[in-house]
Amino acid sequence: MTKHSHDADVAFIQALAELLRENDLTELQVKREYAEDDSLDVRVSRAAPAPVAAPAAAAPVAVAAPAAAPAAAPAAAETPEDPAQLPGAVTSPMVGTAYLQPEPGAKSFVAVGDKVAEGQTILIVEAMKTMNHIPAPHAGTVKRIFIEDGTPVEFGAPLMIIE
Repeated sequence: MTKHSHDADVAFIQALAELLRENDLTELQVKREYAEDDSLDVRVSRAAPAPVAAPAAAAPVAVAAPAAAPAAAPAAAETPEDPAQLPGAVTSPMVGTAYLQPEPGAKSFVAVGDKVAEGQTILIVEAMKTMNHIPAPHAGTVKRIFIEDGTPVEFGAPLMIIE
């Protein structure tokens, strides 16, 4: 068991969170060694500011400059800001690391243009050292892949488009 103080660990984690905030970081990972068989692995992260807030703050500027507002509005209406809202979007069912290949150096499960069957493995998300095979939710063609092999993903993050 651990021989160090629980209160010291809590203070250490609070100090890391403070460093994260003060330096405007999104993630910090530290391993603290106490003894040969006693260590503390800490990962502190925070969500990035929501992109929805930025357009709302920019709206008053666009109102002040009416000539710029009409040109920007159609472009935003044509393309959804969140790729997860696109038709055929496959999103991550969990937080983890996404892999497009079954093992390093192997052929990818799918590529843009490939036809997939419902239930076919399209990628793997590793979470807590468990490899979770992610199946295609429906049959179709892979139109776009949003991630690279080994990319960290959040719950609900867009992974690819299958239409």
